[in-house]
Amino acid sequence: MNQKSTFIALLLGISVAAFAQQRFGKLMKAPPGLVSYTFRNEFAKDMPGTLDNIKAMGFTNMEFSNLFGKTAVELRSLLDARGMICTGYGVSYDALLAKPEAVIQEAKTLGAEFVRVAWIPHTPPFDAEMAKKTVDDFNKFGQKLKESGLTFCYHNHGFEFAPLGKGTYFDYIVQNTNPDYVSFEIDILWVFHPGQDPAKLLKKYPDRFKLMHVKDLKKGVAHDLTGKTPPENDITLGTGQLNLPQILKAAQKTNIKYFYIEDENPKAAEQVPLSLAYLKGL
Repeated sequence: MNQKSTFIALLLGISVAAFAQQRFGKLMKAPPGLVSYTFRNEFAKDMPGTLDNIKAMGFTNMEFSNLFGKTAVELRSLLDARGMICTGYGVSYDALLAKPEAVIQEAKTLGAEFVRVAWIPHTPPFDAEMAKKTVDDFNKFGQKLKESGLTFCYHNHGFEFAPLGKGTYFDYIVQNTNPDYVSFEIDILWVFHPGQDPAKLLKKYPDRFKLMHVKDLKKGVAHDLTGKTPPENDITLGTGQLNLPQILKAAQKTNIKYFYIEDENPKAAEQVPLSLAYLKGL
């Protein structure tokens, strides 16, 4: 922060850190959090040190989808000691099928508001029978979680955008799940990669999306429906194919509560600070 910004912060009677957080106000509804998968290798080796580094970058809000060998109690203690929070907890589809009570206990211990699933087990291609089972299971997951004060979200991964009738399998899942029980986390890279427009999807279902993964895709990468792309194709925000200003503008008119940067690239430690600076500059 420069001297002028520091002076303004003091004039307003708030901390420099608080003023820095407010500087996300134009296109971001809230300062972004970070997805734990971004630093999966670092977390596996040194969780306390990795949390320290993440906080030093400016993040206090985390979405965890792995406990990295810790218990939920241990991880919560590490977060509390650093003034950090976990708002989202990612688990597998099978975990919610087999042990929903354990998932609920871990999520509540972490302090998470949202429990999300990011992959539907299937043998490609995803088909109508699988889509129907998914809808039935999602409604059950969502009802169980809501009864415990949690919100279920499904994180798209690309393959759901295969055509079905006049729409896609993703449309079918959204339109046939109970909005009281099932919400969605939009991963904008995994909307764009299969050839869809993230801004248009946000406008189509503004009330169903509650979370967002903010990512960018390397220029030249072609569209496909595999739900897979090498991690090196995740690049610094604003340097790839996605129209992030347009997407974030559309997100302003949705129910999205938390935005998380996710960067799967092995060079994430170099890219994430640049991505954060890009968002501040919008």
